[in-house]
Amino acid sequence: MEYKDYYQILGVSRDATQDEIKQAYRRLARKYHPDVSKEADADKKFKELGEAYEVLKDPEKRAAYDKFGSNWQNGQDFEPPPNWDAGFEFSGTGYTGGDAEGYSDFFESLFGRSGFSRSSRRSTFRMKGEDHHAKIVIRLADAYHGTRQTITLNRATVDEQGRVVTRPHTLHVTIPKGVVEGQRIRLEGQGMPGIGGGPPGDLYLEIAFAEDPIFRAEKRDIYMELPITPWEAALGATVTVPTLGGNVQMKIPPGSQGGNKLRLKGKGLCSKTRSGDQIVILRIVVPVPETDEQKKLYRKMAELMPINPRAELGV
Repeated sequence: MEYKDYYQILGVSRDATQDEIKQAYRRLARKYHPDVSKEADADKKFKELGEAYEVLKDPEKRAAYDKFGSNWQNGQDFEPPPNWDAGFEFSGTGYTGGDAEGYSDFFESLFGRSGFSRSSRRSTFRMKGEDHHAKIVIRLADAYHGTRQTITLNRATVDEQGRVVTRPHTLHVTIPKGVVEGQRIRLEGQGMPGIGGGPPGDLYLEIAFAEDPIFRAEKRDIYMELPITPWEAALGATVTVPTLGGNVQMKIPPGSQGGNKLRLKGKGLCSKTRSGDQIVILRIVVPVPETDEQKKLYRKMAELMPINPRAELGV
């Protein structure tokens, strides 16, 4: 997938004002509109201009795009960084998932099929404020235990000079025990202020998990690899296993193989109504023989317990 430099497409600098971006788009859109332009690639350029303007005209999308955009060149191979949009507030409550004909894979990878949705408003003097949403990244341990955190989000606005700036929005948030990735937490009244005395909108926080060196989550289940010795696998053993709730003892059945999965009931992400398990994947660690005596022991094992581990492959 190719990186799109929307500033280059519109022919403006990265510190351009919102009015300058609008003027550049209108000028180029007239030039490349398929109904009037005689250029061979007018249709393609017109779509690129529309996509670039869709992002840069919106202070929220533009601020998030600017977060990493200066590190890439137009046309370079690109893959969005994990949780690239975490910490930014966006209007609405999520992705619309609507039709995005003409938008590139690059746009869809960042903003969904049609960008972030806007809250619908009726034409009335007293209106509820617009809802916002944002993604926050937390540790798996925080999801397991539940916690209260102070977070700071970036809220994009346009200053008096017409340039996009981000201002901090600090909140105290309760992370409920057993929250799962993708789940949304509603903070009532933390969106945009109401109009004409209307109530403020809400803020929806989408949960994402930071990478953990030991554990990974799949919905409510927690997965981990457990290194064991060949004799623990062959003879069985009781070993200490880490969980998000602390170390526990687990029995390894005799004759276990690498890749076997064992289940620790209730050691996943558990809420008041739902519970997950911890899935332990066995990984056999083979000692490297360093002395003649150790090598002799391996040869003896090969003699006493001959096996063809590749028999199922027909070799």
